[in-house]
Amino acid sequence: MTAPVVEAPALELRDVWKRFGRTEIIRGASLAVGAGERVAIIGPNGAGKSTLFNLVSGRLAPSAGEIRLQGARIDGLAPHLVHRRGLARSFQVSNLFARLSVFENLRCAVLWSLGVRYCFWRLLSGLHEANARAAELMTLLRLERRRDVLALNLTYAEQRALEIGLAIAGGAPVVLLDEPTAGMSRGETRRFVQLIREVTQGRTLLVVEHDMGVVFDLADRIAVLVHGEVIAFDRPEAVRADARVREAYLGAALAGEGAR
Repeated sequence: MTAPVVEAPALELRDVWKRFGRTEIIRGASLAVGAGERVAIIGPNGAGKSTLFNLVSGRLAPSAGEIRLQGARIDGLAPHLVHRRGLARSFQVSNLFARLSVFENLRCAVLWSLGVRYCFWRLLSGLHEANARAAELMTLLRLERRRDVLALNLTYAEQRALEIGLAIAGGAPVVLLDEPTAGMSRGETRRFVQLIREVTQGRTLLVVEHDMGVVFDLADRIAVLVHGEVIAFDRPEAVRADARVREAYLGAALAGEGAR
């Protein structure tokens, strides 16, 4: 009898540590995220969430442990090589080409993902595949009416949507979003969460987010990071009921949400 084939997690951290000198920022973090799963990482300020994202995306190398993308190790690879392997990231701080239009921003991202190098005699308007993909992304992001608007003239929510478009332009199966709804109003947040669901459909999503309403609405599972350790990794209802999580973080966070 043939043994069943067990698929590797889309993204996996195996006992990952990160030290800066004698200071331990990430302490033995382990996670296994399945293909198509949406996972939120939460925790108090200083818990190590940004460091963890930087480790996964290649901006930092772990001091120990392994990071695997679709079964292959990526720890220690440069960010552009991690991206080539199929992992894309958006940042909390705006990372757009401010003086390019919406369409031009998306086309730049598509061209890079297609491996098109700069060539001064090649007209960008003639790159039909890139143009078509950029137009498709604009429609997906609901920015088609803003096609020729410079990125610097977009609303904040539109800029955040465009940033996600840049992240997914290359078709990466794993996407990291760093506080995607930070600074948005309640109404903008609700609309943006729906947009995230749509544009990441079929992809694996890892998101750092402080808004507990967003976390419990969007995530299939939640990882709670406290002092660099993953103290819980489970479905939202189980995390909400976990006494350790409530004591360490969630009780105060939910109280803060209720006071807004």
